[in-house]
Amino acid sequence: MAKYFDVHPDNPQPRTIAQVAESIRSDALIAYPTDSCYALGCRLGSRSGIDRIRTIRKLDDRHHFTLVCRDFAQLGQFVRIDNDVFRAVKASTPGSYTFILPATKEVPRMLLHPKKKTVGVRIPDHVVTQALLAELGEPLLSSTLLLPGEEEPMTQGWEIKDLLDHQVDAVLDSGDCGTEPTTVIDFSDGEAEIVRRGAGDVTRFE
Repeated sequence: MAKYFDVHPDNPQPRTIAQVAESIRSDALIAYPTDSCYALGCRLGSRSGIDRIRTIRKLDDRHHFTLVCRDFAQLGQFVRIDNDVFRAVKASTPGSYTFILPATKEVPRMLLHPKKKTVGVRIPDHVVTQALLAELGEPLLSSTLLLPGEEEPMTQGWEIKDLLDHQVDAVLDSGDCGTEPTTVIDFSDGEAEIVRRGAGDVTRFE
């Protein structure tokens, strides 16, 4: 059964956040809120976490996983980014965007797109997620909590607990979060390609 953590949306309890971070370090798979919607998350190098996310969402090996980063400095360790792209990404973070970029050697091979050698990265604008990332000290490997056959992602912590009780190890609930997935922008070829229109405004990328 998944542990259920009720977290204050504006002042997340440090003890609770520390508990969740420790469980992630111990290979837990969690469901957690972001500024776009709920996501599944595990530690960066977790093979079992990746396998469990693939199973829950029925994903193939072409799916882009996302590294959810605390800030731009952390993001820069995991992707290669030139000056023009740097300015565009910097101006849009933190926020409800995922950017697909060429990965550095810091990214485990099992996370890379098999042909492009790219990975998704994002910096969320969400107090609870940011507190968790600060405590964890590294990015969360994540994927939108969008179940097979569903058109919209899950947005209620208690519903996730009921439905995925035996498939995840913990659920963080801080009340309302976003209801749309992130907007996905592919910069892997240097030019902005809008892959998915979501919560982030696409105007600057058109």
